[in-house]
Amino acid sequence: MSNASNPVTGYPHIVDSLSTALLVMDRNLLIRYMNPAAENLLAVSATRSHGMAFSAIVLVAGDTERRLKAAADHGRSFSQHEAEYMLMNGARMIVDYTVTPINSEGDLLLEIWRRDQLLRINREEDILSQQETNRVLVRGMAHEIKNPLGGIRGAAQLLDRELKSAELREYTQVIIDEADRLRSLVDRMLGPNKAPRLIRTNVHEVLERVRALLEAESHGKLTFKRDYDPSLPEFCADREQLIQAFLNIARNAMEACLESPDGPGNSDSLNSLQSNGNPSSNTSEPATITFRTRALRQFTIGPVRHRLVCRVDVIDNGPGISPQLQQNIFYPMISGRASGNGLGLAITQSIIGRHHGLVECNSEPGHTNFVIYLPLEECT
Repeated sequence: MSNASNPVTGYPHIVDSLSTALLVMDRNLLIRYMNPAAENLLAVSATRSHGMAFSAIVLVAGDTERRLKAAADHGRSFSQHEAEYMLMNGARMIVDYTVTPINSEGDLLLEIWRRDQLLRINREEDILSQQETNRVLVRGMAHEIKNPLGGIRGAAQLLDRELKSAELREYTQVIIDEADRLRSLVDRMLGPNKAPRLIRTNVHEVLERVRALLEAESHGKLTFKRDYDPSLPEFCADREQLIQAFLNIARNAMEACLESPDGPGNSDSLNSLQSNGNPSSNTSEPATITFRTRALRQFTIGPVRHRLVCRVDVIDNGPGISPQLQQNIFYPMISGRASGNGLGLAITQSIIGRHHGLVECNSEPGHTNFVIYLPLEECT
């Protein structure tokens, strides 16, 4: 099947830039071509899938294969809504698709749209909007707090100079110390106060630095698994800020996995509460954190589509995050323990946001997954 006779592969630059997943199959339902969007959607490379049967890559219910063969034999198009696909890796998805014969040889063009794709984009736009609203509110609140704090501290210092009694001066020192503490807390709520220092960065070096730090902190009680995509290129980012962002997430995971069975109050992690408020009962498996990286092509984050995005999964087998917390864990001052300040994940979201990325979380008892999306921007 030559490019000249194929209206899809005849324009490779256009087809490769589409966000719609496109596949070309011959009349025997053997795959001849797929664009990058299809590779991303079906989690298989075009090189590997070439010549494979469609049924070997996607398991579909019903009489789909019969309808595909009928479309090739009789040249009839058809569409299917809300079909369920199961992929080679076990993932399931709900899709709409259209099958169109494209020549007299019986070749078929399959166009696939994920039904949940629009919902994901809308959810990400909501998250980004909440982040921006949160930043505005925090900065406004910080301004209103820091101004009177400066006055209180200054007045306490003046009073301290006038007092002769050492006993009374202890009280003014308490005022000064507490004003300093509150100012430091507000500064932490605002996150990094300097623009990212963008340099060429390897995301695997960042993750390895985080792993080394946590291995030292956990004293060998934590197992790490690494599932890296070696094809990921270097990109332009602030390496130190990314280390801090991933460290905040991974440290939460570590503390959740290593928490005492006596109760969740011994953990410094948001993961310390399950949906029933009790610590994890899964004590047969070793405490494990998995770092996984993948490249996503033509991927949309919020309203913006990026040519190449790095997806990083930080997965732990701790007790999980309670549903009450999951919706709010990226807000400042939201914590799963009484003594926590709830700033770690808020700072992480702020750092990733400065890199035009996004952090999401999915959690259930025994499996908590923080997903970080980072556009792979080249340094100019």
